Amino acid sequence: MNKLPSYKLGPDLTVCRILNGMWQVAGGHGYIDHEKAIEDMLRYHDSGFTTWDLADIYGPAEDLIGEFRRRLLELRGKEELDRIQALTKWVPQPGKITRSAVIENIQRSLNRMNVNSIDLLQFHWWDYNNPYYMDALKYLADLRDNGMIKNIGLTNFDTERVQIMMDSDLPIVSNQIQYSIIDRRPEVKMIPFCQKHNICLFAYGSLCGGLMSDRYFKREKPTAAQLDTLSLRKYHQIIEKWGGWNLFQELLSNLKTIAQKYKVSIANIATRFILDSPAVAGVIIGTRLGIVDHRAGNAQVFNFRLERSDLDAIDAVCKKSNNLFEIIGDCGDEYR
Repeated sequence: MNKLPSYKLGPDLTVCRILNGMWQVAGGHGYIDHEKAIEDMLRYHDSGFTTWDLADIYGPAEDLIGEFRRRLLELRGKEELDRIQALTKWVPQPGKITRSAVIENIQRSLNRMNVNSIDLLQFHWWDYNNPYYMDALKYLADLRDNGMIKNIGLTNFDTERVQIMMDSDLPIVSNQIQYSIIDRRPEVKMIPFCQKHNICLFAYGSLCGGLMSDRYFKREKPTAAQLDTLSLRKYHQIIEKWGGWNLFQELLSNLKTIAQKYKVSIANIATRFILDSPAVAGVIIGTRLGIVDHRAGNAQVFNFRLERSDLDAIDAVCKKSNNLFEIIGDCGDEYR
């Protein structure tokens, strides 16, 4: 099996710096054939992409991990099984949170994923006005202490709320946030905060759902019909807020020039840019299992490093854009 660069979050968790995102199996990205998906997961694993990012609300994602683990044990043995990291999320509806409800939900994820302990449980909360998220995190901390969870992370929390958690001595190791060349809101408050408190970041949306790629270089603005996945529709809206399609094409042109210099793709440049940012442990790249395979392309990210002149060329375009922190707010504010 190939070994790719990794990041150590703690004594019991080291992840591949490119994570396989499983949001795409939740629907809105094309039909997923489960058998082809498992076969693809085995290929990703053999290529060194051993870290999977999923959630209880991502349709069959946790079940796929469970079946993948059973298949891998059968075909490759326990040594290979132990190379997997499966990071799931708990996304409850805001309301009163009880200890029994937390245990019930985490146990359900354990059963679905076929694991005894969750490597990283990433917690998301939809409504800050509902204060029970602090109760939920305290119960999760108890589950970490008794071994059901190894590490606790967050998903889409803003800096203000993470500060509250730090003040309460909650054992948070990570926050998963939207972060790309065009959406650099984390650089305003979140990254400096995470550096100070030794919290790492997992970045998603770094390829803008596939729009930040060679496929869309020198392309006319896509029509509504051409934006045929949830990701494309979501990130096209971000591009419009950032500065529009024409400015985005100017950025892609600069990225293309840099990519040609290193003999890689636009997507590789976009990923490398975020990987090199402070506090970033890894970039999550969506996997459309059984539909599209980006393993070989993704691995190219580790074959080069961006130079100062490359960063200056990227920034020259970004300086012309709108300030998304002022328009949208801090990390995760787009969901609230």
